[in-house]
This record gives sequence, C-alpha cells and structure tokens, in this order.
Amino acid sequence: MAQGDFSASFVLDGVAATAALGARIAKGLKIGDAVALEGDLGAGKTELARAILRSLDIGESIPSPSFTLVQEYETQSFPVRHYDLYRIEEASELRELALEDTLTEGVALIEWPDRMRRLPDGALRVRLDIVGEGVRRADISGPVRWAGYFASETDAGQS
Repeated sequence: MAQGDFSASFVLDGVAATAALGARIAKGLKIGDAVALEGDLGAGKTELARAILRSLDIGESIPSPSFTLVQEYETQSFPVRHYDLYRIEEASELRELALEDTLTEGVALIEWPDRMRRLPDGALRVRLDIVGEGVRRADISGPVRWAGYFASETDAGQS
C-alpha cells in the first residue's frame, strides 16, 4: 500500500450489508474514479456493482456484463460503465473497450481487473472473499480520500 492510502475490512452478512457497502462507495464516486472489484467466481462482485448502481439511482435492470463486456448507465452526475473483463485475453481487447475515455467523462466499475496490465491511478480496490453461506469479507484499499466513507466504527458489519 502506498503512503497516503487507507484500508478497511467489512463482513457482509447478506444483501442489506452489500447494499450498504455499495451506498458508501457510490457516495464517494466522482468523475475519473475506477472501482476494481476483485474475487473468485461467485464472490459477489456483480452484486456489489449492482448495489453501487442502485445507490446512484439506476432503476433499470442491471445485467451482468459477462457477455457484453461492458454495460453503460447514465446517472444525474456522470456516466458509469460496468466492465467484466473475465473473458479478456489480450491487451488489444481492452483498448476496444475505451476505458480511458470512461475515466475522462465518468466512472468505471471493473470486475476481474487482474486482466489489465495495471489499474488506473487512484483506483479503489474491493476484494470480496466468501467466508460462509451468504457471508462475504470485503477488503477495501485506495487513496486516503476514501477513508471517510468507511471510517465509522459504529457501523454494523465492520471488523
């Protein structure tokens, strides 16, 4: 972790906890932000992305971008593109998805960011791990500006 970064961990015990984490992330988003959603298959990356998008008042259906590779949404403040890079095999395929353009005009939610050579500068990293039936652990790290969105020690679910 670089100097000036922060980290936090949360236990997500069900859908409500995932929605609450999504709301925290959504509250801090601004143009140019990338959120890297890491974890094994079934860890909840898409569900967290949906929670973030719902917190940004996206009322439409939010499908997984597994087959389309990217889904685009318009919020009141900025466009959001939800990427699923699981099927990406070569860097040239990433160029076609226009991630750089997304970050100049909006926000990127990126599942399977390990398929990229490197994350965008200042990305918020969220690692989800399955720890039990319907229970996930979220390990979050990123620039110190995010710390305030995750700082409250009285919030349920923080460990």
